[in-house]
Amino acid sequence: MSDIVNWDVENTKFWEDEGKKVANRNLWISIPSLLCGFAVWLYWGIITVQMLNLGFPFAKAELFTLAGIAGLTGATLRIPSSFFIRIAGGRNTIFFTTALLMVPAIGTGMALQDKDTPLWIFQLLAFLSGIGGGNFASSMSNISFFFPKRQQGLALGLNAGLGNAGVTTMQILVPLVMTFGIFGGTPMILENTSGTLIGKIPAGSETYIHNAGYVWLLILVPLAVMSWFGMNNIKTDAVSPDVGSATGAMGKVAGLLLIGFCTAAAGLYIILPAPTGLGAPDWAKWPVIAGILFMTVVLMKMVPGDIKPNLQRQFKIFSNKHTWIMSVIYTMTFGSFIGYSAGFALAIKVVFGYQHLMVDGVLTHNTVNAAGPSALMYAWMGPFIGALIRPVGGWIADKVGGAKVTQIVAVIMIASALGVAYFLKQAYQSATPEEFFLPFLILFLVLFAATGIGNGSTFRTIAMVFDKEQAGPALGWTSAVAAYGAFVIPQVFGEQIKLATPENALYGFAVFYLVCLVLNWWYYLGPKAEYKNP
Repeated sequence: MSDIVNWDVENTKFWEDEGKKVANRNLWISIPSLLCGFAVWLYWGIITVQMLNLGFPFAKAELFTLAGIAGLTGATLRIPSSFFIRIAGGRNTIFFTTALLMVPAIGTGMALQDKDTPLWIFQLLAFLSGIGGGNFASSMSNISFFFPKRQQGLALGLNAGLGNAGVTTMQILVPLVMTFGIFGGTPMILENTSGTLIGKIPAGSETYIHNAGYVWLLILVPLAVMSWFGMNNIKTDAVSPDVGSATGAMGKVAGLLLIGFCTAAAGLYIILPAPTGLGAPDWAKWPVIAGILFMTVVLMKMVPGDIKPNLQRQFKIFSNKHTWIMSVIYTMTFGSFIGYSAGFALAIKVVFGYQHLMVDGVLTHNTVNAAGPSALMYAWMGPFIGALIRPVGGWIADKVGGAKVTQIVAVIMIASALGVAYFLKQAYQSATPEEFFLPFLILFLVLFAATGIGNGSTFRTIAMVFDKEQAGPALGWTSAVAAYGAFVIPQVFGEQIKLATPENALYGFAVFYLVCLVLNWWYYLGPKAEYKNP
């Protein structure tokens, strides 16, 4: 039976007799579904590197926009997704949103078969890939209802950590499947050296870049079947009391997703350069993001029918100051993880894959560096460490308290961001940037590890600060705000690389981490803390 009407996991006997088995089954279907969501959302970070290697006729800055577009759309879709579970039920939501991922996957495979495909087509597909980013909010909200509070740090850490491993899975799988014609089609010829996990691939080799989209169908189709037959809707008053029919529930999800798509499209039109958008100045992205958040919530409040009172009940989180505090702190951890994941590969390619030579008194960045590292050989490492260590962060936080772990993480992130900035600056002014790659990589891996541990500890804090009804929407909302890191970080990297000052991006992030450190201490560790080390 897919619907559950009796659910009391805080009751130890119920949990041991019935709840644990059901919760674990839903968790282990949720994880690979979320993994695919992350993969489809962020595969532009790898695809764009290969597009550069194949000689697609786009500027580096234009390629950075693809990851940024997917990032902004995915973050925006998390806003309505935060409230799906109460409106549509967990099983209905996960099935429908997982099945929707097939649309951008198929489209991407088709578009990549032709170098003459216009940029706007890739931008549209990156826009649709945002569906995968939105899935995180509904997935986390759903799993929070299945587990008792005492186990939520680990359960949510597993869901997020192994789900986020979709980034690493994608970064390893996509370069490998490009090397052979598993889905047929005509291969393209590499103009520059590429790579995979197991080594470099020389220029002149054949590559099947379109496999980057098609390969996910092999996983998404069986996952959709598993989620439909193996997951549950919890139809209790505290979770999903008015789900209705499955068709009606999925219709509600589609309608709310449409709101997110509309506000994301409006924001992107303002930010993106012509001919795609209006080309607003770089600083405009901050008020635009605030406007997207505001308008998405306003439009959701205007939805008529039985959805409206349901949403109003969940919107109580916005009157809780801890919603806003945790949104900022969560952005430090997850926002950094997802943003660095989106831009890491292309940043390696642009900074270390080219020689930075002084020509007629001007520093140039267009000469290919034959001794440079292959971005596709190393880009998977950071997201792998950040995702794998996330459950460990949740487990430690369950033992010693979430805020204490978050505080230590903030200090590490500040120090490592400043170190990365130093070596980025040295590399981007050098004819032999590969000399600075090893310390850059090590410090960036430390930064990724810190984001993972901190992400696990913030899950614990949210689970302890909010009551059962508000914890799910609060997790979804904070993850939505944080996910804008997937847009902001590639955009900021792109802007600063264009200005030849990539280190300034890391200096800015370090300042933000300092602000988060102060907030965490003031509200959760200091003498005036309302919740002491939650």
